[in-house]
Amino acid sequence: MRLLINKIILGLSTLAAVVGLVFLGWILITLIIKGSQALSPYIFTHDLINNGIRNLLFGQFVLAGLATVIGIPIGIMAGIYLQEYSNGSKYADFIRDLSDVMMSAPSIVIGTFVYAVVVMPTGHTTGWAGVFALFVMMLPIVVRATDDMLSLVPTELREAGMAIGASKYHVIVNIILRAAKVGIVTGLILAFARVVGETAPLLYTSGSSVYWSTDLSDTFPSITVSIYNLATMPDDKMVDLAWAAALVLTFFVLILNLLGRYIIREKHH
Repeated sequence: MRLLINKIILGLSTLAAVVGLVFLGWILITLIIKGSQALSPYIFTHDLINNGIRNLLFGQFVLAGLATVIGIPIGIMAGIYLQEYSNGSKYADFIRDLSDVMMSAPSIVIGTFVYAVVVMPTGHTTGWAGVFALFVMMLPIVVRATDDMLSLVPTELREAGMAIGASKYHVIVNIILRAAKVGIVTGLILAFARVVGETAPLLYTSGSSVYWSTDLSDTFPSITVSIYNLATMPDDKMVDLAWAAALVLTFFVLILNLLGRYIIREKHH
């Protein structure tokens, strides 16, 4: 009877995996076929006003890059506090639970929150509001990744560092973080891959522009919001450009995820 139940569960699990892969393959094949029709060197060297995506790529990476620059040090410091200084307090457990809730919160909710606290008081969408929205999304991911990776470092390493007279600060910087650096870096890559492909947090916050811009105090170009806008236009050329932009963004996120998986695999070899 146990063998029969095991075979049934194995069959259902395999069927579920196959169904998921079929839909994923369907999406990727459709994206490649439709996206490749408008894909050319021209779109990488011209802005959206001239039917290109150069300003959109630049804007997207500026928004995600600034959110990463701000979010990584704060997230890592928070993760270090939770694991090394909180001593298992209820306050630390509350922060962990809060981080988990924020990680599972729909991105549109975060976009609406930033719209209420940043965009409405200023009266218009700005690049800084988009950076703040992506920062809010990235922070709990970095906190939990750092916290989890530091928890895997053996206690004996901490005790050995303290036994030779090193301060707690030096033990954390020179021993614990070095031991956990591969896992933390992997978490940071996956966190960046998560926010760089987000649309909803930017829809109400940064807006999108068809022009090249470096002014974050005004509406800022982003590829994800522009894909949404282009896909709803009646012009077939604009729709094809949306497919091409989606293909470029998908491959970039795919490369980041594969890089993260590769680092994890190398760590365990």
